[in-house]
Amino acid sequence: QVQLVESGGGLVQAGGSLRLSCAASGRTSSSSSYHMGWFRQAPGKEREFVATINWSSGITVYADSVKGRFTISRDNAKNTVYLQMNSLKPEDTAVYYCAAGNSYSSRRLPSGYDSWGRGTQVTVSS
Repeated sequence: QVQLVESGGGLVQAGGSLRLSCAASGRTSSSSSYHMGWFRQAPGKEREFVATINWSSGITVYADSVKGRFTISRDNAKNTVYLQMNSLKPEDTAVYYCAAGNSYSSRRLPSGYDSWGRGTQVTVSS
């Protein structure tokens, strides 16, 4: 099992930026399909996919709602994944969760991930 700890959330004005970090520890995978992702959940809404990155290749996938504004990256040496969020909008307000998994075909779905962090709150004021 992988342990994931998010950090970097906070309150920011619309148009501002934040960078989230997710540090992984424990039994991380060396599989070519291993990937880490970010999801978010706003009050009263389902958890939604934000972005994912393949740990070995670095290939990234984004939700349409964040494409061009958010960037996911990883530091293999530090076992850490980042989410740089620019041009933030009030509708980006949510709890952001880091996740890790091995299901390539389900990498956009919560079911494609085995390990989850506890989440970090991001609030964007208008």
